[in-house]
Amino acid sequence: MFTSLCLLALLGSTPVSGRSSLWSDWRNQTGDDCTCDAFLPSATFPMKDLVAIEQKADELSLQLEIEGGKVDEYETKVVSYAEKIKKLTERIEEMEESPHGYDGGDFEDVRVEIKQVEALVEELQLSIKTTGTRLESIRAQVTAMVQTLTRLEKTFDKNLVLQTRREFVKLQVELEECENRYQEIFNPNIGSCAHSGISRVSKPVISHINALISSASTYGAWGKDSKPIPDRETMYWHTARTNDDMTQIRFYTDYKNLITSKHFSSHNFASGWEGLGNNAVLRDNTLYYHRHTFGLTKFNFSSQTYDFRAVTGASPKFSYTSSPYQQFDFAADETGLYVAYAADSGHMAIAKINEASFGIEEVIQTSVFMPAVTNAFMVCGVLYTVRTVDTHNEEIFYKLDTRTKQGSYMSVLFERFLDRYTHLDYNPRDQKLYMFNQGYMVQYHLWFNQTTQATVEPPLEDFVTESL
Repeated sequence: MFTSLCLLALLGSTPVSGRSSLWSDWRNQTGDDCTCDAFLPSATFPMKDLVAIEQKADELSLQLEIEGGKVDEYETKVVSYAEKIKKLTERIEEMEESPHGYDGGDFEDVRVEIKQVEALVEELQLSIKTTGTRLESIRAQVTAMVQTLTRLEKTFDKNLVLQTRREFVKLQVELEECENRYQEIFNPNIGSCAHSGISRVSKPVISHINALISSASTYGAWGKDSKPIPDRETMYWHTARTNDDMTQIRFYTDYKNLITSKHFSSHNFASGWEGLGNNAVLRDNTLYYHRHTFGLTKFNFSSQTYDFRAVTGASPKFSYTSSPYQQFDFAADETGLYVAYAADSGHMAIAKINEASFGIEEVIQTSVFMPAVTNAFMVCGVLYTVRTVDTHNEEIFYKLDTRTKQGSYMSVLFERFLDRYTHLDYNPRDQKLYMFNQGYMVQYHLWFNQTTQATVEPPLEDFVTESL
């Protein structure tokens, strides 16, 4: 008993930081009984609730990983089915051209293959719909858990809850990325300008070293027609060379033939019409480019005709910092065709081009000095200028809306694959940036600050066409 009394005396006389207020002074009452008063909170932390939430988070993380893998699988299947459809189409065309060379068995085989492809596409559409529903369910569960955590944070141990909540923020970001990728692949808002501008740029997607398979060809450009003529929707174009002179352009029926260097057509520019620099664009089967004679040049591949226009007020003394021969930079977007150049002051100007007359419709001056810019592009009537910030990154640092004629500074960083690039352009048909980066063909996907949702879901066959 004496030992117990000494221990209680020690506890009563020794302050314990943060906890002593819970205990009252001990006191000896009648006989050998010793009592003390203790204060306990009226509510205890519901650890069972937190453990349940953590377990649910693990389950959702696993579900999210599974659904993300399915999205990758869907993308692979779409490309595979597209190839099947393409081969089947080619076979049917051959049978239509010479029907007498085939018997009833051949036609029956084709009918069976068509039915098989139809079944595969229907199965894929159902799987895509199921994944979309599951992603919505995961989001609803995450929202409910965040609400529970918010309530716990306000009432109980904030340090523990905040640490758990940070994990949920990470989970929410992963879910957002997975949903965004799902939307980009299966429900893209292609052609819509219902957004307030670029919010971020993806990591670089390295398609291939240039289609000529030559590491020495560090100058060039590549991309797709921003307004393709019929039967050329999947076509890619490409130029690669060892200097700034553009003497030839090659065409590839689809992405597979591009990366395997199987071009179906090429064109050598006539003497005196060779290109200079790398910022050409293809639109409506017409190449717009800059040549040695200072001015705007175009070549229509359908009519096989050249045209040239001088530009009043354009200065040949200023170019982008990445190349001395990029005084004219053509760009195409959802609203039309443009060209950027420097005025006599060195500041950039952006001009709208009338595609029919090949004349300048409107010129807007910017506050950006062209030699401080590495490249520029147009999206939905807005000019975006880019500069190098360090050895690995570029920055979209300025934008000018051609409708309001208002310019403003911004900051969206994106990773550069190699040190120097000579071509950067946006294509409105897939909302991607195409870069020619020291011989490598590089793509970037753009994300936008969305102001409205896509109202019409494109049919699967439209995606099949675009993905090739």
